[in-house]
Amino acid sequence: MGSEQKRWSVMHVLPLILILKMVSFEVNADPQVPCYFIFGDSLVDNGNNNRIGSLARADYLPYGIDFPSGPTGRFCNGKTIVDAVAKLLGFDDYIPPYANASGRAILNGVNYASAAAGIRDETGKQLGARISFAGQVNNYKNTVSQVVNILGDKDSAANHLRKCIHTVGLGSNDYINNYFMPNYYQTSRQYTPEQYASVLIRQYSELLRELYNYGARKLALNGIGQIGCVPNALSQSQNGTTCVEKVNSVIKLFNSELISLVNNFNRDLPDAKFIYINNYDIFQDIINNPKAYGFKVTNTGCCGVGRIKGQITCVPGQTPCQNRDEHLFWDAFHPSEAANVIVGRRSYSAQSRSDAYPMDIRQLAKL
Repeated sequence: MGSEQKRWSVMHVLPLILILKMVSFEVNADPQVPCYFIFGDSLVDNGNNNRIGSLARADYLPYGIDFPSGPTGRFCNGKTIVDAVAKLLGFDDYIPPYANASGRAILNGVNYASAAAGIRDETGKQLGARISFAGQVNNYKNTVSQVVNILGDKDSAANHLRKCIHTVGLGSNDYINNYFMPNYYQTSRQYTPEQYASVLIRQYSELLRELYNYGARKLALNGIGQIGCVPNALSQSQNGTTCVEKVNSVIKLFNSELISLVNNFNRDLPDAKFIYINNYDIFQDIINNPKAYGFKVTNTGCCGVGRIKGQITCVPGQTPCQNRDEHLFWDAFHPSEAANVIVGRRSYSAQSRSDAYPMDIRQLAKL
């Protein structure tokens, strides 16, 4: 009987040890890529605007109310889309903002995003200081120089950088804080919507080539979401619920040209692997099927000022809504953490064939 019990114990303990080892391996596994670099605007800014003279800041409550360390400069109640993607890529910690990144930590990636930033340098100027895409690219070049110094030579740095994911998402402010603000900017009088989309893509292309020239090989370009459906746009509509199609139709022109740019880069740039993330259709799906994603409120900010809390973003010390996970939008312009996690998940692993083209971030990481 004793030997039977012993055999039974060994048979059950060994599989348990194997399972525990597998679990341990999963927890301590290396990220799928060695580094993750992020370029963008307030949708992914995580603190770069905190110490510059800008009205576009979010380093105060209620921003960050659900983030582990409180307000950080993220324009959200909690995590941003790139926070969600970083976790899915296997990073143990959040990618640091350029303002705070130093030493060997930069080898894991840097976030250069700046609220109010655009493809065009003048975009967002009415909000004060911000780091345009050109400025972010220059900061990346500085980081690359540091990577060369840390790794010892340019070849080692190039081999490291070519494996990294580079996420780029700009263009929203070139419409919200430029083209659609005729009192501040001339662009809507200078260009038709078609011409403006082409001008933006041309400028975008030049700066993206700079990233390529400085070692970026795996790039995920984010299309602009439905800014005609954010609370700020809805607050100006008659019923406060119908998306502003005039705005969305203009955005579609930009996104269409961005897809063509992805194709051109993949054809023309040796070893380039560009993909397009279809934020527009991902948000369309959520808006069309809110209950499927757990949302009960899709037209009102969780905090903010004015009609449907969509005319001014959250003010310091304001008490936000309690049911934040049921709100698609956190404030007048920015999605809630709940929405960001969904978009991040679909960017990483496409739920629909239209979510990403020609592949998703998970597949890009494997290349």
